[in-house]
Amino acid sequence: MKEINIAGTLVAKRREKGITQEELAVFIGVSKASVSKWETGQSYPDITFLPQLAAYFNISIDELMNYAPQMTKEEIKKLYHRLSAAFAARPFDDILRECREIIKKYYSCFPLLLQMAVLLTNHHMLAEEKKREAVLIEAAELCQRIKSESSDVLLSKDATSIEAVCYLMLQQPQEVLNLLGESLRPVLTDYVIVAQAYQIMGNAAKAKEVMQIGMYQHLLALIGTTPSYLLLHTNNSELTGEILHRALAVAAIYKLEQLHPNIMAQTYLAAAQVYCLQDNAERSLDMLQKYTDICIAGFFPFSLHGDSFFDAIDSWFAEFDLGTDPPRSEKVIKESMLQGVLSNPSFLALAEQPRFKSIIEKLKNNRGGGE
Repeated sequence: MKEINIAGTLVAKRREKGITQEELAVFIGVSKASVSKWETGQSYPDITFLPQLAAYFNISIDELMNYAPQMTKEEIKKLYHRLSAAFAARPFDDILRECREIIKKYYSCFPLLLQMAVLLTNHHMLAEEKKREAVLIEAAELCQRIKSESSDVLLSKDATSIEAVCYLMLQQPQEVLNLLGESLRPVLTDYVIVAQAYQIMGNAAKAKEVMQIGMYQHLLALIGTTPSYLLLHTNNSELTGEILHRALAVAAIYKLEQLHPNIMAQTYLAAAQVYCLQDNAERSLDMLQKYTDICIAGFFPFSLHGDSFFDAIDSWFAEFDLGTDPPRSEKVIKESMLQGVLSNPSFLALAEQPRFKSIIEKLKNNRGGGE
Protein backbone atom coordinates (compact mmCIF):
# COMPACT_ATOMS: atom_id res chain seq x y z
CA MET A 1 0.00 0.00 0.00
CA LYS A 2 1.62 3.24 -1.17
CA GLU A 3 1.38 6.62 0.50
CA ILE A 4 1.60 9.89 -1.40
CA ASN A 5 5.32 10.61 -1.79
CA ILE A 6 6.00 13.34 -4.33
CA ALA A 7 9.32 14.16 -2.70
CA GLY A 8 10.83 10.74 -3.32
CA THR A 9 9.55 10.59 -6.88
CA LEU A 10 10.94 14.03 -7.75
CA VAL A 11 14.39 13.18 -6.40
CA ALA A 12 14.50 9.82 -8.21
CA LYS A 13 13.20 11.14 -11.54
CA ARG A 14 15.41 14.25 -11.50
CA ARG A 15 18.53 12.20 -10.88
CA GLU A 16 17.43 9.66 -13.47
CA LYS A 17 17.15 12.49 -15.96
CA GLY A 18 20.51 13.90 -14.86
CA ILE A 19 19.37 17.46 -14.14
CA THR A 20 19.87 19.81 -11.20
CA GLN A 21 17.25 21.32 -8.93
CA GLU A 22 17.90 24.66 -10.60
CA GLU A 23 17.28 23.26 -14.10
CA LEU A 24 14.00 21.74 -12.96
CA ALA A 25 13.05 25.02 -11.28
CA VAL A 26 13.70 26.96 -14.48
CA PHE A 27 11.55 24.58 -16.52
CA ILE A 28 8.63 24.76 -14.09
CA GLY A 29 9.04 28.50 -13.48
CA VAL A 30 9.72 28.44 -9.73
CA SER A 31 12.73 29.10 -7.51
CA LYS A 32 15.40 26.52 -6.74
CA ALA A 33 14.40 26.84 -3.08
CA SER A 34 10.85 25.71 -3.98
CA VAL A 35 12.16 22.56 -5.68
CA SER A 36 14.42 21.88 -2.69
CA LYS A 37 11.43 22.11 -0.33
CA TRP A 38 9.42 19.76 -2.56
CA GLU A 39 12.21 17.19 -2.52
CA THR A 40 12.73 17.35 1.23
CA GLY A 41 9.02 17.13 1.95
CA GLN A 42 8.82 20.55 3.55
CA SER A 43 6.09 21.56 1.09
CA TYR A 44 4.16 20.22 -1.89
CA PRO A 45 4.03 21.63 -5.44
CA ASP A 46 0.96 23.71 -6.18
CA ILE A 47 -1.71 21.54 -7.75
CA THR A 48 -1.40 23.50 -11.01
CA PHE A 49 2.24 22.32 -11.36
CA LEU A 50 1.40 18.60 -11.15
CA PRO A 51 0.48 18.12 -14.86
CA GLN A 52 3.62 20.02 -15.90
CA LEU A 53 5.88 17.98 -13.64
CA ALA A 54 4.29 14.70 -14.75
CA ALA A 55 4.64 15.64 -18.42
CA TYR A 56 8.29 16.65 -17.93
CA PHE A 57 9.19 13.27 -16.47
CA ASN A 58 6.85 11.41 -18.87
CA ILE A 59 4.82 9.79 -16.08
CA SER A 60 1.23 9.99 -14.89
CA ILE A 61 0.17 12.25 -12.04
CA ASP A 62 -0.56 9.14 -9.96
CA GLU A 63 3.01 7.94 -10.57
CA LEU A 64 4.35 11.39 -9.69
CA MET A 65 2.50 11.26 -6.38
CA ASN A 66 3.49 7.60 -5.91
CA TYR A 67 -0.20 6.97 -5.29
CA ALA A 68 -1.92 3.71 -6.16
CA PRO A 69 -5.74 3.87 -5.88
CA GLN A 70 -5.92 0.13 -6.53
CA MET A 71 -4.39 -2.84 -4.74
CA THR A 72 -3.18 -6.04 -6.37
CA LYS A 73 -4.75 -9.40 -5.62
CA GLU A 74 -1.66 -10.43 -3.65
CA GLU A 75 -1.68 -7.19 -1.63
CA ILE A 76 -5.36 -7.70 -0.78
CA LYS A 77 -4.73 -11.28 0.33
CA LYS A 78 -1.83 -10.27 2.59
CA LEU A 79 -3.81 -7.37 4.03
CA TYR A 80 -6.84 -9.56 4.74
CA HIS A 81 -4.84 -12.16 6.66
CA ARG A 82 -2.93 -9.47 8.58
CA LEU A 83 -6.19 -7.85 9.68
CA SER A 84 -7.73 -11.23 10.46
CA ALA A 85 -4.82 -12.01 12.79
CA ALA A 86 -5.09 -8.54 14.31
CA PHE A 87 -8.78 -9.06 15.13
CA ALA A 88 -7.74 -12.06 17.22
CA ALA A 89 -4.98 -10.22 19.08
CA ARG A 90 -6.10 -6.60 19.53
CA PRO A 91 -9.26 -4.69 20.55
CA PHE A 92 -11.99 -5.02 17.94
CA ASP A 93 -12.68 -1.29 17.72
CA ASP A 94 -9.01 -0.54 16.97
CA ILE A 95 -8.92 -2.93 14.02
CA LEU A 96 -12.33 -1.80 12.80
CA ARG A 97 -11.02 1.76 12.76
CA GLU A 98 -8.02 0.63 10.70
CA CYS A 99 -10.34 -1.21 8.30
CA ARG A 100 -12.41 1.93 7.81
CA GLU A 101 -9.31 3.99 7.05
CA ILE A 102 -8.20 1.46 4.43
CA ILE A 103 -11.67 1.34 2.91
CA LYS A 104 -11.76 5.14 2.69
CA LYS A 105 -8.34 5.24 1.04
CA TYR A 106 -9.18 2.55 -1.53
CA TYR A 107 -12.87 3.27 -1.96
CA SER A 108 -12.70 2.58 -5.69
CA CYS A 109 -10.79 -0.70 -5.34
CA PHE A 110 -13.81 -2.98 -5.51
CA PRO A 111 -11.99 -6.34 -5.05
CA LEU A 112 -10.63 -4.91 -1.79
CA LEU A 113 -14.08 -3.70 -0.70
CA LEU A 114 -15.45 -7.21 -1.25
CA GLN A 115 -12.80 -8.75 0.97
CA MET A 116 -13.37 -6.07 3.60
CA ALA A 117 -17.04 -7.04 3.59
CA VAL A 118 -16.02 -10.68 4.03
CA LEU A 119 -13.61 -9.71 6.82
CA LEU A 120 -16.26 -7.76 8.74
CA THR A 121 -18.81 -10.52 8.29
CA ASN A 122 -16.39 -13.16 9.55
CA HIS A 123 -15.38 -11.16 12.62
CA HIS A 124 -18.47 -9.16 13.62
CA MET A 125 -19.09 -11.55 16.53
CA LEU A 126 -15.93 -10.22 18.21
CA ALA A 127 -17.52 -6.78 18.62
CA GLU A 128 -19.56 -5.81 21.65
CA GLU A 129 -23.00 -7.35 21.28
CA LYS A 130 -24.72 -4.00 20.79
CA LYS A 131 -22.35 -3.14 17.91
CA ARG A 132 -22.56 -6.39 15.94
CA GLU A 133 -25.62 -5.40 13.95
CA ALA A 134 -23.96 -2.15 12.84
CA VAL A 135 -20.88 -4.05 11.65
CA LEU A 136 -23.01 -6.38 9.52
CA ILE A 137 -24.90 -3.42 8.07
CA GLU A 138 -21.56 -1.80 7.23
CA ALA A 139 -20.48 -4.96 5.40
CA ALA A 140 -23.77 -5.05 3.48
CA GLU A 141 -23.32 -1.41 2.47
CA LEU A 142 -19.88 -2.20 1.03
CA CYS A 143 -21.52 -4.90 -1.07
CA GLN A 144 -24.13 -2.41 -2.26
CA ARG A 145 -21.40 0.00 -3.37
CA ILE A 146 -19.66 -2.75 -5.33
CA LYS A 147 -22.89 -3.62 -7.14
CA SER A 148 -23.76 -0.02 -7.95
CA GLU A 149 -20.28 1.16 -9.02
CA SER A 150 -18.33 -1.83 -10.32
CA SER A 151 -18.64 -3.05 -13.90
CA ASP A 152 -17.29 -6.49 -12.96
CA VAL A 153 -20.25 -8.88 -13.22
CA LEU A 154 -18.62 -11.70 -11.24
CA LEU A 155 -17.54 -9.32 -8.50
CA SER A 156 -21.08 -7.97 -8.26
CA LYS A 157 -22.43 -11.51 -8.05
CA ASP A 158 -20.08 -12.31 -5.17
CA ALA A 159 -21.10 -9.07 -3.47
CA THR A 160 -24.75 -10.08 -3.72
CA SER A 161 -24.01 -13.39 -2.01
CA ILE A 162 -22.10 -11.73 0.84
CA GLU A 163 -24.86 -9.13 1.27
CA ALA A 164 -27.40 -11.94 1.52
CA VAL A 165 -25.32 -13.62 4.25
CA CYS A 166 -25.31 -10.33 6.16
CA TYR A 167 -29.10 -10.09 5.99
CA LEU A 168 -29.42 -13.70 7.11
CA MET A 169 -27.28 -12.94 10.18
CA LEU A 170 -29.36 -9.82 10.76
CA GLN A 171 -32.49 -11.99 10.79
CA GLN A 172 -33.91 -10.22 7.73
CA PRO A 173 -35.10 -13.16 5.57
CA GLN A 174 -37.21 -11.05 3.22
CA GLU A 175 -34.13 -9.01 2.27
CA VAL A 176 -32.38 -12.28 1.43
CA LEU A 177 -35.24 -13.30 -0.86
CA ASN A 178 -35.34 -9.84 -2.43
CA LEU A 179 -31.68 -10.23 -3.34
CA LEU A 180 -31.54 -13.86 -4.41
CA GLY A 181 -35.10 -14.45 -5.58
CA GLU A 182 -37.76 -16.77 -4.23
CA SER A 183 -37.16 -19.57 -6.73
CA LEU A 184 -34.00 -21.23 -7.99
CA ARG A 185 -32.97 -21.99 -11.54
CA PRO A 186 -31.47 -25.41 -12.36
CA VAL A 187 -27.77 -25.67 -11.50
CA LEU A 188 -25.61 -25.08 -14.54
CA THR A 189 -22.95 -27.63 -15.38
CA ASP A 190 -20.87 -25.56 -17.76
CA TYR A 191 -17.75 -27.15 -16.34
CA VAL A 192 -18.68 -30.40 -18.14
CA ILE A 193 -18.82 -28.55 -21.46
CA VAL A 194 -15.55 -26.76 -20.73
CA ALA A 195 -13.86 -30.05 -19.81
CA GLN A 196 -15.08 -31.67 -23.03
CA ALA A 197 -13.75 -28.72 -25.01
CA TYR A 198 -10.32 -29.16 -23.44
CA GLN A 199 -10.49 -32.89 -24.18
CA ILE A 200 -11.25 -32.27 -27.86
CA MET A 201 -8.27 -29.90 -27.96
CA GLY A 202 -6.10 -32.72 -26.66
CA ASN A 203 -5.53 -31.13 -23.25
CA ALA A 204 -6.50 -34.07 -21.04
CA ALA A 205 -4.80 -32.63 -17.94
CA LYS A 206 -6.88 -29.46 -18.07
CA ALA A 207 -10.05 -31.44 -18.76
CA LYS A 208 -9.33 -33.53 -15.65
CA GLU A 209 -8.74 -30.43 -13.53
CA VAL A 210 -11.99 -28.78 -14.64
CA MET A 211 -14.02 -31.94 -14.00
CA GLN A 212 -12.50 -32.36 -10.55
CA ILE A 213 -13.25 -28.74 -9.65
CA GLY A 214 -16.89 -29.23 -10.64
CA MET A 215 -17.19 -32.52 -8.74
CA TYR A 216 -15.52 -31.04 -5.64
CA GLN A 217 -17.87 -28.05 -5.57
CA HIS A 218 -20.96 -30.21 -5.99
CA LEU A 219 -19.76 -32.56 -3.26
CA LEU A 220 -19.29 -29.70 -0.80
CA ALA A 221 -22.65 -28.24 -1.80
CA LEU A 222 -24.36 -31.58 -1.11
CA ILE A 223 -22.78 -32.15 2.31
CA GLY A 224 -22.83 -28.44 3.15
CA THR A 225 -26.63 -28.38 3.02
CA THR A 226 -26.92 -31.30 5.45
CA PRO A 227 -26.85 -29.23 8.69
CA SER A 228 -29.69 -26.98 7.56
CA TYR A 229 -31.67 -29.90 6.14
CA LEU A 230 -31.32 -31.83 9.39
CA LEU A 231 -32.56 -28.87 11.43
CA LEU A 232 -35.49 -28.43 9.06
CA HIS A 233 -36.78 -31.90 10.01
CA THR A 234 -36.07 -31.97 13.74
CA ASN A 235 -39.58 -33.29 14.48
CA ASN A 236 -39.13 -36.35 12.26
CA SER A 237 -36.52 -38.63 13.84
CA GLU A 238 -36.85 -41.28 11.12
CA LEU A 239 -36.15 -38.77 8.36
CA THR A 240 -33.29 -37.05 10.17
CA GLY A 241 -31.72 -40.47 10.72
CA GLU A 242 -31.92 -41.18 6.99
CA ILE A 243 -30.55 -37.75 6.08
CA LEU A 244 -27.57 -38.21 8.36
CA HIS A 245 -27.02 -41.81 7.23
CA ARG A 246 -26.81 -40.78 3.59
CA ALA A 247 -24.66 -37.72 4.23
CA LEU A 248 -22.16 -39.62 6.36
CA ALA A 249 -22.00 -42.43 3.82
CA VAL A 250 -21.06 -40.00 1.06
CA ALA A 251 -18.64 -38.22 3.38
CA ALA A 252 -16.93 -41.49 4.24
CA ILE A 253 -16.57 -42.49 0.59
CA TYR A 254 -14.89 -39.19 -0.24
CA LYS A 255 -12.93 -39.03 3.06
CA LEU A 256 -14.30 -35.60 3.85
CA GLU A 257 -13.02 -35.57 7.42
CA GLN A 258 -9.53 -35.28 5.95
CA LEU A 259 -10.44 -33.41 2.76
CA HIS A 260 -12.59 -30.70 4.36
CA PRO A 261 -12.84 -31.09 8.17
CA ASN A 262 -14.83 -27.88 8.65
CA ILE A 263 -17.81 -29.10 6.65
CA MET A 264 -17.86 -32.33 8.66
CA ALA A 265 -17.52 -30.49 11.97
CA GLN A 266 -20.61 -28.44 11.10
CA THR A 267 -22.49 -31.61 10.12
CA TYR A 268 -21.70 -33.34 13.41
CA LEU A 269 -22.62 -30.24 15.41
CA ALA A 270 -26.00 -29.96 13.67
CA ALA A 271 -26.64 -33.68 14.16
CA ALA A 272 -25.85 -33.31 17.87
CA GLN A 273 -28.32 -30.45 18.14
CA VAL A 274 -31.06 -32.41 16.37
CA TYR A 275 -30.56 -35.49 18.54
CA CYS A 276 -30.64 -33.34 21.66
CA LEU A 277 -33.91 -31.75 20.57
CA GLN A 278 -35.23 -35.28 20.02
CA ASP A 279 -34.27 -36.18 23.62
CA ASN A 280 -31.66 -38.66 22.43
CA ALA A 281 -28.84 -37.62 24.73
CA GLU A 282 -26.50 -40.52 23.95
CA ARG A 283 -26.60 -40.00 20.18
CA SER A 284 -26.21 -36.26 20.72
CA LEU A 285 -23.10 -36.83 22.82
CA ASP A 286 -21.76 -39.25 20.19
CA MET A 287 -22.05 -36.53 17.55
CA LEU A 288 -20.55 -33.91 19.87
CA GLN A 289 -17.61 -36.25 20.46
CA LYS A 290 -17.06 -36.59 16.70
CA TYR A 291 -17.27 -32.80 16.41
CA THR A 292 -14.71 -32.37 19.18
CA ASP A 293 -12.35 -34.97 17.73
CA ILE A 294 -12.25 -33.11 14.42
CA CYS A 295 -11.83 -29.74 16.10
CA ILE A 296 -8.89 -30.96 18.16
CA ALA A 297 -7.13 -33.54 16.04
CA GLY A 298 -8.22 -33.12 12.45
CA PHE A 299 -8.55 -29.40 11.82
CA PHE A 300 -5.21 -27.60 12.10
CA PRO A 301 -3.13 -26.59 10.36
CA PHE A 302 -6.10 -25.79 8.12
CA SER A 303 -5.54 -25.27 4.42
CA LEU A 304 -7.68 -26.00 1.40
CA HIS A 305 -6.23 -28.99 -0.43
CA GLY A 306 -6.98 -31.95 -2.63
CA ASP A 307 -6.18 -35.60 -1.98
CA SER A 308 -5.39 -38.78 -3.88
CA PHE A 309 -8.77 -38.61 -5.65
CA PHE A 310 -8.97 -34.83 -6.13
CA ASP A 311 -5.35 -34.69 -7.23
CA ALA A 312 -5.63 -31.89 -9.82
CA ILE A 313 -7.24 -29.02 -7.88
CA ASP A 314 -4.47 -27.62 -5.67
CA SER A 315 -3.48 -25.04 -8.28
CA TRP A 316 -7.13 -23.91 -8.40
CA PHE A 317 -7.14 -23.28 -4.64
CA ALA A 318 -3.95 -21.25 -4.99
CA GLU A 319 -5.80 -18.83 -7.28
CA PHE A 320 -8.46 -18.02 -4.65
CA ASP A 321 -8.64 -14.36 -3.60
CA LEU A 322 -7.59 -15.28 -0.05
CA GLY A 323 -5.38 -18.20 -1.02
CA THR A 324 -5.65 -21.55 0.73
CA ASP A 325 -5.67 -20.16 4.29
CA PRO A 326 -8.87 -19.88 6.36
CA PRO A 327 -10.70 -16.50 6.48
CA ARG A 328 -10.30 -16.27 10.27
CA SER A 329 -7.27 -16.79 12.51
CA GLU A 330 -6.73 -20.09 14.31
CA LYS A 331 -7.39 -18.41 17.65
CA VAL A 332 -10.77 -17.05 16.54
CA ILE A 333 -11.74 -20.36 14.92
CA LYS A 334 -10.92 -22.34 18.07
CA GLU A 335 -12.94 -19.95 20.19
CA SER A 336 -15.88 -20.30 17.79
CA MET A 337 -15.59 -24.10 18.05
CA LEU A 338 -16.14 -23.81 21.80
CA GLN A 339 -18.88 -21.18 21.54
CA GLY A 340 -20.67 -23.29 18.93
CA VAL A 341 -21.44 -25.70 21.76
CA LEU A 342 -21.57 -23.41 24.80
CA SER A 343 -23.85 -20.79 23.25
CA ASN A 344 -26.31 -23.30 21.78
CA PRO A 345 -29.35 -23.50 24.11
CA SER A 346 -30.19 -26.94 22.73
CA PHE A 347 -27.31 -28.41 24.72
CA LEU A 348 -28.45 -27.08 28.10
CA ALA A 349 -30.09 -30.44 28.79
CA LEU A 350 -26.66 -32.07 28.58
CA ALA A 351 -24.90 -29.65 30.92
CA GLU A 352 -24.60 -32.06 33.85
CA GLN A 353 -23.61 -35.07 31.79
CA PRO A 354 -19.99 -36.18 32.49
CA ARG A 355 -19.34 -36.76 28.77
CA PHE A 356 -20.57 -33.26 27.97
CA LYS A 357 -18.37 -31.72 30.65
CA SER A 358 -15.39 -33.62 29.26
CA ILE A 359 -16.14 -32.34 25.75
CA ILE A 360 -16.33 -28.75 26.96
CA GLU A 361 -13.07 -29.13 28.85
CA LYS A 362 -11.32 -30.50 25.77
CA LEU A 363 -12.59 -27.63 23.61
CA LYS A 364 -11.48 -25.11 26.23
CA ASN A 365 -8.01 -26.66 26.40
CA ASN A 366 -7.86 -26.66 22.62
CA ARG A 367 -7.90 -22.84 22.56
CA GLY A 368 -4.39 -22.65 23.97
CA GLY A 369 -2.56 -23.67 20.79
CA GLY A 370 -3.77 -21.03 18.33
CA GLU A 371 -2.25 -17.65 17.57
